[in-house]
Amino acid sequence: MHRGVGPAFREVRKMAASWADQRVLIQYLVLRKDLSQAPFSWPAGALVAQACHAATAALHVHRDHPHTAAYLRELEHMRKVVLEVPDENTLKDLAETLQQKSIDHMLWIEQPENIATCIALRPYPKEEVNQYLKGFRLFR
Repeated sequence: MHRGVGPAFREVRKMAASWADQRVLIQYLVLRKDLSQAPFSWPAGALVAQACHAATAALHVHRDHPHTAAYLRELEHMRKVVLEVPDENTLKDLAETLQQKSIDHMLWIEQPENIATCIALRPYPKEEVNQYLKGFRLFR
């Protein structure tokens, strides 16, 4: 005996299809590797704090962007990728490239030292920013 599909089942299926149709949003962070090495030798906790500062600032500054709003609505589905750059010059060069290409981001400058430590992009679909980040490896 075949049973008809009820309205509740159709609604659940519609919601699942809607989620599948959305592009996955990722917040990329790019952190200076040299800060963990001599002569800086910052502890892991300090580096994590820099990434957290940058991520929070980028989410706050771009809170009205639809991608950021969608990212924050789906807390269980948040994705972040932390990449590394070798030094401050590379980080600043990346920030300049992102600025020129109109990629929303935050360059975190630690105070009072005035040291550029991390870049956080607002949440983006991978395919929109991958070309600017593909040369960098995961932070280790």
